[in-house]
Amino acid sequence: MGMASVNTASEGMQLCIFDLRRGQQEGQELDKILFFFPADLPFATQLSVIGLSEGLITFTRIFSPDAACEVIEAERHSHVFFEAESDIWMVMVVEKSKESKAACQVDALRKVLKEVHSLFVLFHGTMRSMLEKETSGGLIRSHLYPFITDYLSDFLIGKKLQLPSFHDCLMERGTVQMLTVGREAAIEVQSLVKVLECSAGTTSCYSLVLFQDLLVSTTLSPDDTISLFTYAVLRWFRGNDGFLASDIWGADNGSQTSVTPIVYLQLTEERMYLCAYQYKSLTIILLVPVSSILNGEQGLSLVKQQVLENVCVLSVPASLKMLRVEEKLSKGWGGENAYHVSGYRYLLVDDERVSRASPPAKVMTLAKDSLLAMSKLREEVNLEKKAKCSSSEVNCDKELEICVRAKNGAWVIARTSRGKELYMVLEKASETLLYASDAVEKFSNRYCSGVFSLD
Repeated sequence: MGMASVNTASEGMQLCIFDLRRGQQEGQELDKILFFFPADLPFATQLSVIGLSEGLITFTRIFSPDAACEVIEAERHSHVFFEAESDIWMVMVVEKSKESKAACQVDALRKVLKEVHSLFVLFHGTMRSMLEKETSGGLIRSHLYPFITDYLSDFLIGKKLQLPSFHDCLMERGTVQMLTVGREAAIEVQSLVKVLECSAGTTSCYSLVLFQDLLVSTTLSPDDTISLFTYAVLRWFRGNDGFLASDIWGADNGSQTSVTPIVYLQLTEERMYLCAYQYKSLTIILLVPVSSILNGEQGLSLVKQQVLENVCVLSVPASLKMLRVEEKLSKGWGGENAYHVSGYRYLLVDDERVSRASPPAKVMTLAKDSLLAMSKLREEVNLEKKAKCSSSEVNCDKELEICVRAKNGAWVIARTSRGKELYMVLEKASETLLYASDAVEKFSNRYCSGVFSLD
């Protein structure tokens, strides 16, 4: 899936994963390298990058033993750190451009590292468990290299990697986007979920329902929901049995058979078969315990057939649930601009890791100065939140309001309240701060139940 092209697009970025418990003896330094991008760099260069990163981690621990190093800003590079698992570090080294010097989305880059780790663990289990299973490191490397290289291909624009920048300041990685549904549609969805669970013949299965890449229903934990939601919109193609498949798990698009992927749930540590079926804009994902299926793929095919008979066979009047759900959701769907609010460009995030934002096409109409100002403001808010949460005596959910005038005259606003965050750009607002404040109040009262209102 574009691995070769990614290797040619390494300019400006390096990504490495290394284990501090390995390679501590002279002559064994290469053992600590679990992954390095671009892979064709000389080992001496790879060891130099990892050695510098290891030194920075050790040095910063002297001053902050309880808080891991997150970012080191050098003149020409940003070094972004994430301790994915105990003593296993992911480090991204990004070359600064003139634009990134003005507003480097460090928090967004850390979320990229977190996301790729959570997705890897979802499909392969923890890195540490793989290292314990096969101590030479060959097993984990054979999984990390194709998986992460494939993941990075999503950032390719032509032959260049386009990492998160100030252009992405009104989006939030690591969250889910929910579809707002009415009461009648919600009842139909719940009925569909019950049928799905009965189809598997076990009480411990889980399900997700999506419409137009928006989450409608989930019976998973928040962390597992986010991981599966993130991956659900990628890599799918329709298999011969009507269920969705993906070549990331080793089955070629042209093959006559596809292997059903197995995922590892973070909350319960269960191994589950991932079965996804799509009808028009509706996608249902069913997770079935591996331990409950006899004869592997052969036994799972019977479960898939039962799902098809219960919810997807449109010729049987009693089995029109999926059709009815898709029709009801389609009638209430406002299209790709469903959550656009005229005059506003916004991002709304809550403490349950659910986000809603202006459509990307609308955000693209903002001036560069507006985006730069919002990017810088978000960095300030992140620093403020970390400073508050570093003290046990301070409430991390304390309300915060920042309003800044950008160079082009736009108002750039951030408000946090009761675990929710609102970021907003008003380019056509009046010159007065009062006008901008009133605009936020109106938005809060109409779309956020008054959470961000100052009264």
